[in-house]
Amino acid sequence: MSDKATEGTNSANMLTLVSMESIMTSMEPESRWPPIAELESHLGYWLRRVSNSVSGEFAQSLQTKQTSVAEWVLLRHLWDVTQSTPGEMANALRMTRGAVSKIIDKLESKGWVRSRSNPEDNRGQLLSLTGAGRRVVPELADIADHNDRKFFSCLHSEERTALHRLLGKLAAHHRMQDVPLE
Repeated sequence: MSDKATEGTNSANMLTLVSMESIMTSMEPESRWPPIAELESHLGYWLRRVSNSVSGEFAQSLQTKQTSVAEWVLLRHLWDVTQSTPGEMANALRMTRGAVSKIIDKLESKGWVRSRSNPEDNRGQLLSLTGAGRRVVPELADIADHNDRKFFSCLHSEERTALHRLLGKLAAHHRMQDVPLE
């Protein structure tokens, strides 16, 4: 017998192995499974999709200034309070003191933040922006504003206000107090 004839005979005599699960699943009526909502019908899906794009683009834009989102948040906070202890900063930003310390080290090495002894507590430190830090914060704020315009300018002013209000309402209802750092 030729190789081709043997090949045809062997393939005709082969058994197909199928798992019991495959057999059982094929025997189940499709109506057994409840209908489920489309992925796109979930608000969480859309929030995550928009958030990933907005946050990712912002983080990438900050990299043009060799800055992370966490550094921006700390700088922006210092802009408002003028000076702060690391502990106050950790509490306000809902971060660990260790995380704040690492960010402060990076910002000090860039010359944007200075640390000095706290006159009320010689063991503590007071943090403040340097002149260079005061100059860079408005530049970083421009990046944040540009990012908002890029993603939200398609909404009318009333829609942006409503979205802001609704997101704030959700955060308050669920007691979401953590500051987004990524």
